Amino acid sequence: MNTPSVSTAPVTAAAPRSRASLIALTALAPAIWGTTYLVTTHLLPDGHPLFAALMRSLPAGLIALLITRTLPRGSWWWKSLVLGTLNMAAFFPLLFVSAQHLPGGVAATLGAGQPIIVAFLAVAILGERLSGWRLGWGIVGVVGVGLVVLGPGAGFSPVGILAGLAGTMSMGVGVVLTKRWGRPEGVSAMALAGWQLTAAGLVLAGPALLIDGVPPVIDAGAVWGYAWLAVFGALASYTIWFSGIRQLPVTSTALLGLLSPLVAAALGVLVAGESLAPVQILGFGVALAAMLAGQLAPPARGRPRTAPSPGSGLSQLRPAAPRPAAREQSDRATRSEAGLQG
Repeated sequence: MNTPSVSTAPVTAAAPRSRASLIALTALAPAIWGTTYLVTTHLLPDGHPLFAALMRSLPAGLIALLITRTLPRGSWWWKSLVLGTLNMAAFFPLLFVSAQHLPGGVAATLGAGQPIIVAFLAVAILGERLSGWRLGWGIVGVVGVGLVVLGPGAGFSPVGILAGLAGTMSMGVGVVLTKRWGRPEGVSAMALAGWQLTAAGLVLAGPALLIDGVPPVIDAGAVWGYAWLAVFGALASYTIWFSGIRQLPVTSTALLGLLSPLVAAALGVLVAGESLAPVQILGFGVALAAMLAGQLAPPARGRPRTAPSPGSGLSQLRPAAPRPAAREQSDRATRSEAGLQG
């Protein structure tokens, strides 16, 4: 009798820990993406957003294909093209344009609205019920990140703002479609990332070379910047991200994206010499609290029902509970024995 209680206790206690570990691992992806703004503004050649997006996607995708040795099959050829365009081919250039026209924290803040977009898209595309709990924390998160932006030297460019909003919408749709389509059985998250990154690179190759061209000077810093964005900012981070999306609710996963502007702003202070006012520190706390609260299950609505008292009239109207099969068999045996004895 003691064996079941001993064996099931560790399983029950381990489930929250395993989910917390999965959330923490998935959060690494937006944390890495938060470095994009610093790398773009300090290492990459200015004025070549399409070329930067090409260098971030195509090499990473080819590396993933070489490692996994897995190609799409059937409908996944066009699905990879659609997802690669939304998640990378459209998102990367818009992100670089936003980063080059806005301070790092301001540019990343526009991405903080993604959980709100995803919450409504999940209703339209996935057929989910609108989660007021996570939608509310998404709004709180945007407010918190907005407070981080209200520091000295924050500037706003219409081009940067429009590019940031368009990029946020593009990746929001891509995230929801990634959740809807999942990935084929037996295909790893790295293979899925490789399909999309390669597709994005092929889509970007023509415009990048025809419109941007190759930067006239690519110094050692730019090489390191491109390598970081390809290996960590694309291959590693998207492998982690797609694995997390498959196992976590899509809206709560999108809330992890709040880490991106927080990391960008923190790097601005630590590396770029920017400063934070008290209101920005408050914003950090608000955004972080929203991100963490959004990972929790919504509180149960209403109060638990109580059983009616034995003397109440309701108990008399309640139908009798079905008798267990074993008890009925025992009663039949008792009645049979009584008949034999009589």
